[in-house]
Amino acid sequence: MLRAFFPIVFAHSWRLIPFILFVCLTFSLFLTASGQRIDSKQKTTDSLYNNKPKKRFGRAATELGLGEVVPLFVDDYVSRQSWADISFKTISYNLKPSSWTWDYDQFQVNEIGHPFHGSIFFNAFRSNGYNFWQSAPAAFAGSYLWETFGETQTPSINDFITTSFGGVMLGEVSHRMANKLINNRSRGVKRQASEIFAFFINPSNGLNRLLDGKWGKPPDKASLTDSSKMEAELDLGLRKFNVNNKDVFRDGHFGPYGRLRLSYGSPEDCLKEPFSNISIIIEAGKDDSSKLNMVNLYGSLTGWKIYAQNNTHLAVLSANFDYINNEAFYYSAEGVRMNLFSEFDLSSRFKINTSVGGGGLILAAIPDHYTYNSRNYDYGPGISYYVSVKLNFTKRLFYNIAYRGGWMSTVNGNKSDYLLHVLTHILGVNIVDKLSVTAEEGYFNLHGTYRHFPPVNKTYPYLRLAFSYNVNL
Repeated sequence: MLRAFFPIVFAHSWRLIPFILFVCLTFSLFLTASGQRIDSKQKTTDSLYNNKPKKRFGRAATELGLGEVVPLFVDDYVSRQSWADISFKTISYNLKPSSWTWDYDQFQVNEIGHPFHGSIFFNAFRSNGYNFWQSAPAAFAGSYLWETFGETQTPSINDFITTSFGGVMLGEVSHRMANKLINNRSRGVKRQASEIFAFFINPSNGLNRLLDGKWGKPPDKASLTDSSKMEAELDLGLRKFNVNNKDVFRDGHFGPYGRLRLSYGSPEDCLKEPFSNISIIIEAGKDDSSKLNMVNLYGSLTGWKIYAQNNTHLAVLSANFDYINNEAFYYSAEGVRMNLFSEFDLSSRFKINTSVGGGGLILAAIPDHYTYNSRNYDYGPGISYYVSVKLNFTKRLFYNIAYRGGWMSTVNGNKSDYLLHVLTHILGVNIVDKLSVTAEEGYFNLHGTYRHFPPVNKTYPYLRLAFSYNVNL
């Protein structure tokens, strides 16, 4: 639940966690881009697997323990929180399966803070020589230990899911991003800055580099560097939005916004290890009450090349995390999805990329207009689906239209069903190398049907105009 730990550590503003990660990742782009490159013709390899690093169970277990003890110490001895006053009696009660329930913490704590905590458990092992599948149980074990031993409050079902599943996703993403940042040939100030930003992204890896005497030193061998393809796109511009009124042209509100897209690997890399292909989207802007508007994580688990002649078709099983927080509503969900990516090269000047997919939502958190036991959101599983088409003309002009949807049914909260709709279409023109101008229109819609209350419909239409800068890292 971490309600005291994050406020203390981050100066009573744990909401800065996503912003800090956003800043670290953005600065990392420039540090990585300015580092010395390996020959571009070198075949992409993942040294973390090919070099089979030594597994260090003792250190991994110790770091997982620190992830448990440090927050508990802060809660108990610094902030003096009542829920940190654990005893044999509270532990004995929490160990009973019948004690598990759903909690009522703030939405951002449960949906952002807990995955961050789980990533620490995951990376305790991932940064000590264990692969993805070997490290995943650490997130589940760490979450269970915290729920039963770390608080006097009864264990929480939703906390266990978001800390475990979200921790695995965020953990592997941060593991790869941090290693991409430091595994290059840069030296001097750039090397030190890279180490610091990588430490914030993945504290476990930074601690191990200090213990091993690797801090500030480039890899000993060129083969140890991470040569996976990485691309970044940063949008900066103005956004006009409205709430529950589709006439955004007439009644909208203006504000600045920024969006960072990171892609690691390529869809073809999904045939390798889990998360060989990663996509990260972080969007922030000036709404009336919300600043961090969207976080989207995608990581490939496995894939199949189903057809490859003149065109490319890939089926990819992925893990997904979505967080939305705009002026109309907030939403968060974790799940697994099957995706079909296709590329059609119709001519040297015209290309079409399509993607379609669907899957299950393990757990979604959806706002409850009528409040349930003092909590203003409900929990439930569901399904998600999407379709996207991108047209590329002469490498200068592109148009992208995409639809995302989801259906959720409440298992804890007021009895209800929810439908989520997100429609966007973007027109972009490349004006100079790597720099484009984009215009985007779209809307978010969440419709709730309640068993004992009238239905609720929340809509967020918007317009955006931005400069977009793209760079290969």
